[in-house]
Amino acid sequence: MPLPPATSLVQRALSALELATGTEPTVSRSMVVRSAVAPLLDEPRVSAPQIAQALAGHALSLLERENDWCRVRGGDDYEGWMHAGYLTSPSGLHIDASWSASPELSLGAEVNGPYGRRILPLGALLLPGETLVDGESVNVRQASSRFPTTAEAVITSAREYYSGASYQWGGITPWGCDCSGFVQLLFALHGVALPRDARQQVLEGEDGGDDMLTAAAGTLQFFSDRADDRITHVGLSSGAGQLLHVSLGRGGFAVEQLDADDPLVARLRAQWRATRRVLPTA
Repeated sequence: MPLPPATSLVQRALSALELATGTEPTVSRSMVVRSAVAPLLDEPRVSAPQIAQALAGHALSLLERENDWCRVRGGDDYEGWMHAGYLTSPSGLHIDASWSASPELSLGAEVNGPYGRRILPLGALLLPGETLVDGESVNVRQASSRFPTTAEAVITSAREYYSGASYQWGGITPWGCDCSGFVQLLFALHGVALPRDARQQVLEGEDGGDDMLTAAAGTLQFFSDRADDRITHVGLSSGAGQLLHVSLGRGGFAVEQLDADDPLVARLRAQWRATRRVLPTA
């Protein structure tokens, strides 16, 4: 299977925003996240399980509306239900072509603007009228220079941004994430778009070898705790038999030495199923 193109979820979101600022029929089918983080739920009720998240400034396709609930699709083609309170139309944010062509990407930015003073997570976009107060952002057109598509750069970002992150089912940011959400947003920063779930991510890229202990840095390691071998966990190899992952068993981000004498690591060794190379070769 060919490697995915070097296009990130951020770039997909920008493409959706460019469409959203076009013709009126397109505007009526597009919504933009206005909250810092918006939960995507399995069903149209507030107590439903969170299956993913969408971040400020990202455009979603509106598929269906049921009272105050919207069934939406994100740039990664993942679908779910989101309360209308998290969303607005592009016109409601005064989004125009100049903003959608070159917004600022939050790297953990504290901003001030129409929604007051607030902190945006990694991967969110500053909305029109928001200015940086503290923290850091980068213009999306310069993001590829800040986040090159190399194994070393991806591993550095994983340690820099996700160290200390707690485990949260359906989460994607350092504020709380699951294993595949961590991998998806991390690689998106570096220009590689991946699907949302580990069972989908294992279908991407090329075979990375049949030995988890010698897997190359920057490859993805996949695991299963199911009798049918359906993939249930993913982590990032940093080389030399080391794995970076977000694990429920560790409560969040952890670094494992895969030949260690440790009960959780022993389970990982028994549950290993595949290594995939998703970064483009030089």
